[in-house]
Amino acid sequence: MWAAGRRWGRRERALLWGVLVAAWEAAWGQLRYSIPEELPKGSFVGDVAKDLGLQLVALRDRGVRILDKGRTQYFTLHGKTGHLVTAERIDREQLCDSVQQCVLRCEVIVESEMQIFGVEVEITDINDNAPSFKEVDLEERISETTAPSSRFPLVRAHDPDLGQNSVQSYELSGDEHFSLAVQAGPGGDQRPELVLVKALDREEASFHELVLRASDGGEPARTGTARIRVAVLDANDNAPVFSQAEYTVRVPEDVPVGSTLAIVTATDADEGLNGHVNYSLKKITEKASNIFHLDAESGVVTLLRSLDFEEGESHELEVQARDGAGLSDTAEVAITVTDVNDNAPELTVSSALSEISENAPSGTVVALLHVQDQDSGTNGEVRCSIDENLPFRLERSLDNYYRVVTAHELDREQVSEYNVTVRAADGGSPALRSSAVLCLRVLDVNDNAPVFAEARYSARLPENNAAGALVLRVRAWDADWGQNARVRYRLAEGRVRGAPLSSYVSVEAETGALYALRSFDYEEVREVGLWVRAEDGGAPALSSNVSVRLVIVDENDNAPQVLYPPAAPLLAPGAGWAGVELAPRSAEPGALVAKVVAVDADAGQNAWLSYELAKATEPGLFRVGLHSGEVRTARFPLARDAARQSLVVVVKDHGRPALSATATLTVVLAESVAELLSELGSAASAAAPGEPAGSLTRWLVLAVAAVSCLFLAFLLLLLALRLRRWRRSQLPAASSGAFRGVPASHFVGIDGVRAFLQSYSHEVSLTADSRKSQLRFSAASCCDTLPARPPPDEPAPLLGEDPAAPPVSSNDRPFSVTLPSAASLSFPFCVLLRPA
Repeated sequence: MWAAGRRWGRRERALLWGVLVAAWEAAWGQLRYSIPEELPKGSFVGDVAKDLGLQLVALRDRGVRILDKGRTQYFTLHGKTGHLVTAERIDREQLCDSVQQCVLRCEVIVESEMQIFGVEVEITDINDNAPSFKEVDLEERISETTAPSSRFPLVRAHDPDLGQNSVQSYELSGDEHFSLAVQAGPGGDQRPELVLVKALDREEASFHELVLRASDGGEPARTGTARIRVAVLDANDNAPVFSQAEYTVRVPEDVPVGSTLAIVTATDADEGLNGHVNYSLKKITEKASNIFHLDAESGVVTLLRSLDFEEGESHELEVQARDGAGLSDTAEVAITVTDVNDNAPELTVSSALSEISENAPSGTVVALLHVQDQDSGTNGEVRCSIDENLPFRLERSLDNYYRVVTAHELDREQVSEYNVTVRAADGGSPALRSSAVLCLRVLDVNDNAPVFAEARYSARLPENNAAGALVLRVRAWDADWGQNARVRYRLAEGRVRGAPLSSYVSVEAETGALYALRSFDYEEVREVGLWVRAEDGGAPALSSNVSVRLVIVDENDNAPQVLYPPAAPLLAPGAGWAGVELAPRSAEPGALVAKVVAVDADAGQNAWLSYELAKATEPGLFRVGLHSGEVRTARFPLARDAARQSLVVVVKDHGRPALSATATLTVVLAESVAELLSELGSAASAAAPGEPAGSLTRWLVLAVAAVSCLFLAFLLLLLALRLRRWRRSQLPAASSGAFRGVPASHFVGIDGVRAFLQSYSHEVSLTADSRKSQLRFSAASCCDTLPARPPPDEPAPLLGEDPAAPPVSSNDRPFSVTLPSAASLSFPFCVLLRPA
């Protein structure tokens, strides 16, 4: 537990240290990022704006950009996000061949502040290259007298990647006479060697075929192969031998093209063709092959093109000597390039002012310069200077950047223009120099802008204000004198709801008074943001802006609007709202009958709504939720309560004064057809001619009559069928006297039916929102059915059925009638059928 805590403590300290280092680097204007190579164009590198503390809105205003030094730009700064992104695909092997750490540098300049920030981006290697051999088919010639354990250097595979992604291992396969040994070179590279395990016999086999495979350490690993053909030579052949295993050469970078850099020599003890030696470059990079040339006959290494210390400080060549019999030997040639002061300092003006005010404070940045020298060491050390009799001085900004700043305040009456010459000299011998001239004009201008009394202004204006009402006054002072101190005010351009800002408000040029040109409506415009500019009378004029926030205060000028129940079409506008709801008489207290829904276009307290029951046919029968608007029953409906209840609900807001609206609800209490028809009849009589309610009543009466006739016809048909079956079943039983003593009243015809069915239940359902209504017979509301056994004081059943048989009910088959309607009514009723 203690060990885990200790490890965690170390991680925290490491993380804290990394944060502190990043913060320190950002403070000193240096940013470092790391990205892998081969990223597509536009890939994210780093958030420069965030790391430098720059606001996104100020990126363009402050002139933030990447300096262009005339070289290839691998990165660009996104103007909207402040992100540093790649400008093109970056190949590490192409930019930093054989360099362990590949770092690309660029500079970000903030022109408005004359600040420079250095950015270093490390390009990390990925395993995008497979090991490869310069020659895929290799040939080795070995004498048959060669002793076992002898070693023969093999060609090394080349992988442009670095570290774990470079060549990590070799494998040999193909013959038992040979094995593979890998030796570590001075630079840590692996050098494969062919080891003779078993003595060769030319008579047994004159050739041996081998396969050499090189693998890197990437994931997944990449491989490259080469085929090796070993020729077994006669015992009388001798291999050539170099005079040195390694040749070391140091040359200056300004050595002329065509100069001889080194001579390699190898001797062979054989005579004739077998003793003739040819030289070749066995291992050389593509870059070095364009710089150096090896003469195959003499072994002279010459220069093909000029050397450049800045491009490469050293080069390694592997030279092979091969005789006529095919035997060979190898040697290393190491060429070191020394630096020469052949590059003059490059002085570039990154940003500069062309004119400056005479009252500019001391230390004002006039120009930003970049100086660099391609040489190294002392030859690359650059010193910059300017004349001492000028009111300017040089300051070191970042790495090779200098700032030219004012040493004290300028006076245009003494000097109106300066030509500042900046000189740069390196530390070489002799020193090389360069210079740049800055032209600066001193302006006698108004150098004080008006300053507002407050950083920002705000005012509250009630809506429905009078046109021309005074909103507020802005005030600015100018530290200058005379005409330069005269301040005039004007509105900055803007738009409100698509209309020009000047059509809503205006500012008086001399006093700064802000007036409302029109009456504001809170429901349309709730806030107006504008800028007032104060401009002095100088030439050129200086100005400053201040933000003004005009808040429109809501007034209670909108009455609540009832969304439900819908408006009654025949009522005069503004007379209220009407709706029809249905409530069963069996409803319990608290049952939801309807809900009044209302909205208010105002805001805040003016839009808080409350509901109350202003008028009701039965005051104690219904109640309304104060805040919900729900209409619920307050008690059980009584028989004495009118079937048609009229409720008037008042919706009020909380404004001062409060505004209100009314909603009229008609609630129908109905449990029977008689009540419903009575209510509908009264409604029809009260309705105007052609009103939908009268039409509804007529359709409903016709539907009930039609359904009743159909039902009676069905009953008569059913009774006739059952009576017929009963008569057939009684014919044989009459002769046997099985029904002797049964009263004759129990055997009667159709006209003598006493009671086949005492009552049936019918339900009429009329829907307000649909174009159809339904009338159906439902078993759920049947008040009685055919009894299984008649009471003692009632006649016996007509049919001679088993007394234990289930009762027969005509309610088993529902009937429905669909009627066009525009109202919604639902009530149960009973039709009583009595015998004739």
